[in-house]
Amino acid sequence: MCGGPALCGGVGYVRKDVPVGHPDFGKAFPCPARPPAAGASVATGMMDSAGGYALGHMTFDTFMPTGGGMSLAKQKNLRLAYDTALRFAQEPTGWLLFKGGFGAGKTHLAAAIANYRLQNGQPALFIVVPDLLDYLRATYSPHSAVTYDERFEALRGAPLLLLDDFGAHSATPWAQEKLFQLLNFRYNAQLPTVITTNQELEEIDLRLRSRLADVTLCQIITITAPDFRQSGPNRLESELSELDLHFDQRFENFDLRRDTLDREGRDALGAAFETCKHYAQFPEGWLVLVGEYGCGKTHLASAIANYRGELGDTVLFIVVPDLLDHLRATFNPNSAVTYDRRFEEIRKAPFLVLDDLGTESATPWAKEKLFQLINYRYAANLPTVFTTSLKINQIEPRIRSRMADARRCTIIDDFAPSYRGEIRAVNGERKRRSKK
Repeated sequence: MCGGPALCGGVGYVRKDVPVGHPDFGKAFPCPARPPAAGASVATGMMDSAGGYALGHMTFDTFMPTGGGMSLAKQKNLRLAYDTALRFAQEPTGWLLFKGGFGAGKTHLAAAIANYRLQNGQPALFIVVPDLLDYLRATYSPHSAVTYDERFEALRGAPLLLLDDFGAHSATPWAQEKLFQLLNFRYNAQLPTVITTNQELEEIDLRLRSRLADVTLCQIITITAPDFRQSGPNRLESELSELDLHFDQRFENFDLRRDTLDREGRDALGAAFETCKHYAQFPEGWLVLVGEYGCGKTHLASAIANYRGELGDTVLFIVVPDLLDHLRATFNPNSAVTYDRRFEEIRKAPFLVLDDLGTESATPWAKEKLFQLINYRYAANLPTVFTTSLKINQIEPRIRSRMADARRCTIIDDFAPSYRGEIRAVNGERKRRSKK
């Protein structure tokens, strides 16, 4: 507690007596009567336990602000995140929220800020949110050398607090309440705070969301870079993606079948082809390709995905039954990936192609997982391509209702017959003619 209760009432922080409009008006500052080292051992102990030293290599010097093999837009986005983090490290004021997928660089930038401050002799407390809650719970043990009040005070009053992986904790009422108390104090005191999360604002508790959405205090940076932990020439492509199996399916080699279709069929296929090319260039909303097996819908979906991949986009191309198998595999105790991470990777993929929708086993679990995934992408308006051999009225009603939204979804229905049988028939006809 503070050594000068006459000044701060034991809270440990005071506000300066300055007029409205002064830069320091309303801000909390350490009480001058408080011993400088008070709470330091508590905070340091938490950082040690949280692996603070293990993050010592995460500095601005070791961060790659241009990424590698990314599109120009993603390079600019990553450079913006880097420059913003560096400015914050040099003069930490307000809040900074980094949003983005797994491995996008959020933790590295947050740790770089902490390391920058520590290297310059300034205090900083970096902690992973689930660990933070564990440290608070640990104080309830009769053997704890630190009281709950001491530990909580060290957290909420830290001159610079960096909370990593917000949203990865169990959302129990107790956890939600502790996090609200912590962040609400820092919000009111306007204490510098950095937060990283994989969540969208809409997924965060409403009370905290309102504070994070305060543009006068909090700056939000959404990082669109792919997972830096992947390596090799296909780093921009998820390990789940099956696009490499369709690398040769491009717009340039798509057969428009001018010699085998009648005029009406050629016009329909040509219109579908042009719609897909336009979507590849300007991917907004959803595109649904409906047709019988062998009509060319997977080729067109692959051509779109290959086009976006060559521009540097992170593309996930996956057959729906395989998608569900990947989710089920995470339940294996030997799985190196958690269910939550796998599910997040799919539902938040910057560009997603779901091939063969409707061929999956229609169990209640499969239906629910697919709906959750697709409903999220509908709400977030994320670019998504579907192929299906089902008629639209045969698709699961909840998914069908979202595809029916013409503002977000373009449906290309029955644009061509199957070319596989047709080509065989045409070749056979040609052989018969050659014998005559």
